[in-house]
Amino acid sequence: MVSVVSKLKLLALDTSTEACSVAVWVDGVINERFKLERHSEHILPMVQEVLADAGLALAQLDAIAFGRGPGSFTGLRIAAGVAQGLAFGVNLPVVPVPSLAVLAQGVGMPRVLAATDARMHQVYWGAYARNAEGLMELAGEEIVIAPQAVPLAEGEGWVGAGSGWDQYSTLLLARLGHRVKEWHKQRYPHAGDVARLGAAGFARGEIVSPEKALPVYIRDEIAVKQRHFTTP
Repeated sequence: MVSVVSKLKLLALDTSTEACSVAVWVDGVINERFKLERHSEHILPMVQEVLADAGLALAQLDAIAFGRGPGSFTGLRIAAGVAQGLAFGVNLPVVPVPSLAVLAQGVGMPRVLAATDARMHQVYWGAYARNAEGLMELAGEEIVIAPQAVPLAEGEGWVGAGSGWDQYSTLLLARLGHRVKEWHKQRYPHAGDVARLGAAGFARGEIVSPEKALPVYIRDEIAVKQRHFTTP
């Protein structure tokens, strides 16, 4: 895996929250742009900037990675649409990367409870632990849930991060108690961490063709399951 990743050239995108970020990974070196501004206006100019800085044309890349969600419905569609369009144009594979994992990766702590605001008094939630390679791995599953009902994390020393904590820290701390040692304010997913996780995913063969580079909403998936199992 190390040799594959070290020689990789990868473009990374994330617009799953209020933040818009783009990065390019070239042989393990990351160049990133990050803005808290309108995704649709800035993402393509940011792509052009990072590629120009790296001295690369789109066709010289090996893959495109994007934050596939969960997150803002509009933001996820933008990232997926841009990844699809760019990848189609030069026949590149795409690496979908969980946006909660991206958020957790950027916190720089061993155990992270990532939560982003899902509106409707709910959060997108995932518990992540850092593996021997320094990458975040999901413990359990990604869910959408009320903050007062999040799963109780095993053990102590967890760190909270994400807009869900910004919005519902009181409820989350009341629920989790001593399991959480601290939480970090105003943390967003960064494309540099999409690149880190995407490079590892590429090395493991976790790639899809452009037409299969789709957002993961979670809320819609749960609604479909509930309709499927409800007796008329």
